Amino acid sequence: MPYRAARVARRLWLLCALLFTVALASAAPPALELVDVYRGGVDLSQYWVSEKYDGVRGWWDGRQLWTRGGQRIQAPDWFTWGWPETPMDGELWAGRGGFEHASKTVRAERSTDAAWRRMRYLVFDLPASTSTFDERVPALRKLVARIDQPWVVAVRQFKVSDEAELQAALRDVISRKGEGLVLHRGDTFYRAGRGAGLFKLKPFEDAEARVIAIQPGRGQFAGMMGALRVRTPEGREFAIGSGFSHAQRRAPPAVGAWITYRFRGQTSTGLPRFAVFLRERPEGPPGE
Repeated sequence: MPYRAARVARRLWLLCALLFTVALASAAPPALELVDVYRGGVDLSQYWVSEKYDGVRGWWDGRQLWTRGGQRIQAPDWFTWGWPETPMDGELWAGRGGFEHASKTVRAERSTDAAWRRMRYLVFDLPASTSTFDERVPALRKLVARIDQPWVVAVRQFKVSDEAELQAALRDVISRKGEGLVLHRGDTFYRAGRGAGLFKLKPFEDAEARVIAIQPGRGQFAGMMGALRVRTPEGREFAIGSGFSHAQRRAPPAVGAWITYRFRGQTSTGLPRFAVFLRERPEGPPGE
């Protein structure tokens, strides 16, 4: 009897330890500003412009890095050593075209130092500040300068005078294999959610959808995936059959997975035109 009681007690202890570990690895999603799509018609003199980096959103709470969805990021100690107690909002980035490396590294329970050596933390805001963005920009630059680590970088914020200059800046970023631009209104305070004076500008539109079926391929794609049947958050369904590599067709995103796709405008029925698969979205439902 004592042996059985000890075994039960040990199992309970292991269960408690597991639950404690899970609690440490996740938390409520941080209250972050989210990006709206730029449609023009704003006073550009009131906005700061920066490059939109294709990485993984990373929120530093003053002690630990978290994903947008509230998952703890297991960065090595040296990566965040000496970081301030001041919360920072930024992007964990592995260079242009390096999204897959960034996503795999950030979301792994244990990544190698070599993988993290390719990563940069691009800081673009101070979420706990009570100042306007105009005031947060110089404060952020000073904070990053004090950190003085080559992998922690203050995102360059600049001004444009008109729409023509904005479009020229977009073409310049795209020519260097960048993703697009972000516009941030200078007189706004940090506010969670959309409608925060924050816009993204890309040469194409993109959106998210959930995979609801995998359609088999034919001809050259026989034995592989031919297209994904997806459903948008608004409930619209359609198929995406382009943008996939052969490796992705052999091992497509699973039913239930979220993906990001790009498109150019909409049909008269509200469906995206020329939808092309971009990537799987490990962080789940939409949000930026």
